Amino acid sequence: MPNAIKAKIANPKSADREKMAGLFDQQADIYLDARPTYPLQWYSMLAARTLHRSLAWDVGTGNGQAAIGVAEHYEQVIGTDVSEAQLQHAIPHPKVKCLYTPLSISDEELLSSIGGENSVDLITVAQAVHWFDLPKFYSLVTRLLRKPGGIVAVWCYNNFAVNPTFDPVMKRFHDTTLPDWNPNIQYVFDGYKTLLFHLKVLVGGSEGQPLALDIPKKLSFEGFLRMLRSWPAVVTAKNQGVDLLSENVVKELETAWGRSNLVRSVAYKAFMLAGKVKL
Repeated sequence: MPNAIKAKIANPKSADREKMAGLFDQQADIYLDARPTYPLQWYSMLAARTLHRSLAWDVGTGNGQAAIGVAEHYEQVIGTDVSEAQLQHAIPHPKVKCLYTPLSISDEELLSSIGGENSVDLITVAQAVHWFDLPKFYSLVTRLLRKPGGIVAVWCYNNFAVNPTFDPVMKRFHDTTLPDWNPNIQYVFDGYKTLLFHLKVLVGGSEGQPLALDIPKKLSFEGFLRMLRSWPAVVTAKNQGVDLLSENVVKELETAWGRSNLVRSVAYKAFMLAGKVKL
């Protein structure tokens, strides 16, 4: 990716971030049901790499799925999000505190609300860091992480495999959505290989070589459709009067899937980077 494009993506305008927050507000009611569940062993792996387990921060927490997984290993988890609607659908947990952090919040306010400098043992970002103002985020990470011993982990998933019959049909549909994605989605399409990661890498080979993982899931065709309808690109197109999931498209996908009530085993393709502040 050319440097000029990388710089543009790494520093999205505030208006672009507000637009993305609005899209997630619109899909909040279906987001929880549609998304895969991250494997529990991921959280165990990350917890084993932190020296302390007092406080964790889950950034872009959405419905709180990752925060709850982290809470099994840490005394308290703060989950933050710029989407108030997403937080209204967060799963309650006694060790998780969810905070609405609008884009207008100052760095000092955010630091204070989480725990202050040198206080956080683990920072997680699930399927969200590509929307962030990355230089600002890494500056906050550097200040918040406990030193030594604190780590940050970011991950995404960008595709899933079903079978040789369905996968090409899915690719054709995915290609129709490309014009409606925010440019930052390129990080996800690249499997975080092009993501700027200004930390000492602990999980994955290095910046540009994230750890490849699978997320297994049992998925019905209706669940699959709910996932597609939650895609920001699909929501954006619909807001502009274009239904990417027309009746004909849904029928083609359903035929390739097998039948509407068939539950299939799928594997989401995920990528993770984790690291610590360079001292």
